[in-house]
Amino acid sequence: MHSLNVYTRLIRYNKWMLTLIIFFFYMMSAYGQVLKLEKPVAYHPKPFTHPGLLHSANDLQRMKDMVALGREPWKSAFEKFRSHPWSSASREPHAVQHVERSLLIGAGKNIGNLEKDVCAAYQNAVMWSVTGDEAHAKTAIKIINAWAETFKVFDGTDVELGAGLNVFKMVSAAEIMRATYPKWKQEDIEKCKMMFRDVFYPPIQYFALWAHGNWDLACMKGMMAIAVFNDDHEMFDRAVDFYYKGPGNGSLLHYIVNEEGQGQESGRDQPHSMLGIGHLAEMCEIGWNQGMDMYSFAQNRLLKGFEYTARYNLGEDVPFQPYTDISGRFPADKISTNGRGKLRSIFEQVYNHYAFRIKGIPADQYRYTKQAADKLRPEGAGFNADNAGFGTLFFSLPQP
Repeated sequence: MHSLNVYTRLIRYNKWMLTLIIFFFYMMSAYGQVLKLEKPVAYHPKPFTHPGLLHSANDLQRMKDMVALGREPWKSAFEKFRSHPWSSASREPHAVQHVERSLLIGAGKNIGNLEKDVCAAYQNAVMWSVTGDEAHAKTAIKIINAWAETFKVFDGTDVELGAGLNVFKMVSAAEIMRATYPKWKQEDIEKCKMMFRDVFYPPIQYFALWAHGNWDLACMKGMMAIAVFNDDHEMFDRAVDFYYKGPGNGSLLHYIVNEEGQGQESGRDQPHSMLGIGHLAEMCEIGWNQGMDMYSFAQNRLLKGFEYTARYNLGEDVPFQPYTDISGRFPADKISTNGRGKLRSIFEQVYNHYAFRIKGIPADQYRYTKQAADKLRPEGAGFNADNAGFGTLFFSLPQP
């Protein structure tokens, strides 16, 4: 019996080591590829607008005004947002020195602490903006400051994904608070900037060329967010350049792979497909708030991706072309039914952009995106730290 236990342990150990070795070689291969990226052009030479991530000053004011007036759909959307646990001003930070996100059995450390705290910081920042209740401002700042003071090491096999997703929400909170809450001390803001630059940025700086496209995209949107908050134009240009012409699965034309709108992860499962196009849309919204139109690139390829994914998840058939991704690791010969119909809270943003913010796009070109938004309205929380969620409150625009 003892020898059997030893044998079992050896098998488990060898599987763990094999996973590490495989991961190491993928990492080294991708690292070598990314280092060959050309220096990007200057996409944004002008000073950054603050706040300027998912919410401009006008966006925050619109939410506040519409909620105060009791207008729909903002009223119902705000009730859903306010009742969410992460919107509570009673949230206490759970900052730690070391976070690990890993796929290895028995690995992973404190990642749940970070995910919950970044969501709470972001939602409390929005609550402060909408209600003017300083308790929410203090909670957001308390969480951000605790992590900036404590957090030193982020690692693990999935560190790129964990860092990109979580920094995006943490920076989103910080961007709102710096612009709207003068009581946040400058010395604490500087510590926050250092955390973004020294702890979160290193894991995402070379993207994730070995992985499905949502990994690249998490890195890209996290990088854009840090760049705006830290006023780092070179970092911003690096992320935007990857959106347009990066060599990984996360660049727009490698993620939405054809004119039909098929996604790189459409053959994998539907939750990841929605995750990825949600990331792309969030990048586009940052660009928009900085005076750039990334939405319209390649004849509105992003919208085609949303239409394809919404249509399939609303129950209709879509064409599927057998496809092997740019890394060669993830071939697919048919669309996946896994998670079909479980719509994520990503559609309101893109629907409102094309229906009410820009002119000249016929309604039939965003009809499935509209149907998905209609079905979810008011949108609820995103899944963990994946996407912003709550799009009805955040992105609904007054109709002409």
